[in-house]
Amino acid sequence: MVKEKIILGIDPGTTIMGFGLIKVVGKEMHFMQLNELQLKKYDDHYLKLKLIFERTLELIDTYNPDEIAIEAPFFGKNVQSMLKLGRAQGVAMSAGLSREIPITEYSPKKIKMAITGNGNASKEQVAKMLQSLLGLTELPKNLDATDGLAAAVCHFYNADKVTIGKSYSGWSAFVKQNQDKIR
Repeated sequence: MVKEKIILGIDPGTTIMGFGLIKVVGKEMHFMQLNELQLKKYDDHYLKLKLIFERTLELIDTYNPDEIAIEAPFFGKNVQSMLKLGRAQGVAMSAGLSREIPITEYSPKKIKMAITGNGNASKEQVAKMLQSLLGLTELPKNLDATDGLAAAVCHFYNADKVTIGKSYSGWSAFVKQNQDKIR
């Protein structure tokens, strides 16, 4: 019997949240969907977080992914931007954890390396490689959706590797692996 699983990839953001889904059948991956949640029109940061949580739950309830791969916030110079990205990532992770779906976090460099072989590749290079790998007929205007899809494909490529980043199978696993964050 051929084993099937669905991987949801998420590129969290407070302006645009990109996501993509692939189905893995045996050792082959197949494109399912990529899209984005537009958040630019909302001024309230807390409303944006609520919408990210709700959209992630909607994706989970619609597609029943077996695993979630999420892009980790990158360390930039703007601390406020980093904080907002971390919150966006946290609420997306919370949605997955609330449904007991295992989550793995990947750095942007690791995702780019898995897709293009170059950890410093541009968003356009990643998108073009995904287009080639998955036979996408066209690419979206905003490449946040392909970044989400790239996280899922990165997870597929790293499935048989022992160390694949931080991985959580539920709240208890998250708490156990993050004792230093608990008071």
